[in-house]
Amino acid sequence: MKTWQKLKNNPALWDRYFVREQVIKKIRAFFEKEGFHEVETPILIPHPPAESYLDVFETTLLDRKRKPTKAYLSTSPEVPLKKLMVAGLGNCYSLTKSFRNMETHSALHNPEFTILEWYRVGVDYFAIMDDCEKLFRSIMPSLASPWERMTVTQAFQKYADVNFDDFFDHAEEIARKKGYRVQGTETWEQLYNQIFLNEVESRLGRGKPTILYDFPGVLAALAKKKDSDPRFVERFELYIGGLELADAYSELTDPVEQETRFKKEMAQIKRLGKTSYDYDLDFIEALKVGLPKCAGIALGVDRLVMLMADVTDIADTLFFPASEEFC
Repeated sequence: MKTWQKLKNNPALWDRYFVREQVIKKIRAFFEKEGFHEVETPILIPHPPAESYLDVFETTLLDRKRKPTKAYLSTSPEVPLKKLMVAGLGNCYSLTKSFRNMETHSALHNPEFTILEWYRVGVDYFAIMDDCEKLFRSIMPSLASPWERMTVTQAFQKYADVNFDDFFDHAEEIARKKGYRVQGTETWEQLYNQIFLNEVESRLGRGKPTILYDFPGVLAALAKKKDSDPRFVERFELYIGGLELADAYSELTDPVEQETRFKKEMAQIKRLGKTSYDYDLDFIEALKVGLPKCAGIALGVDRLVMLMADVTDIADTLFFPASEEFC
């Protein structure tokens, strides 16, 4: 049964779907109070960010003479916002649609989703952690505090009994001993994900929100390396009740390092047989002009609505979920 039919037959369901309205109003009120600029970013773009863990939607743009050009649906408003920050915009946010392929038939994903991204100038990721707490308190005053903050190293030791220093060099051996699939073709990231998804993630954010921070560098193509240990980057994720809601970085500002990482990501995309594309050279040129020190975050609004509406399937927050439209 389609959502419109469910609503027609059971008008009491409207209240659940109207939660989204309230969440979006409170988000905009928060950032207006904080003095941020809201930016409309493009959805149809020539170059997605080079991130190998994503699958993109490819389409064809025709000019008036039907000359074709490859185009893509945006996976994130990050790069356009950063270009404007180079130009001097300052603190900013975007509340928009983004698209990621291969994300149907999941209770936690929809290929078209609403994303909130915001950036603060002159700060690192710890300031964005504070932003998160303030934003969520403005939306959900009853949410438990103070929040838990835990490094990836601490989480692997606590929940998976894995010493992360050993895991850097012996991931395949450790995964095999734990009984995970190891055939010699898995990447380090895939071995990490097997342990993280099965033993760590579901235990985060229980009782109170958890900020998981300081991730391995291979898991963040756009984040700044930690000065104290360059194996890690200044990145955090927010979890509530085992559900990941947000992903944040101290942003990488070095154009040489960024281009090197993009090239590695593009090589990985090709190796995995995913849709290949050219990375955004204009973004590299913008970084050469100078992105100010800043930190930013992407928050899944649909998952936030799930939390507020107390539902376990993202389709129950959307009037037209892909699981219904494309079934």
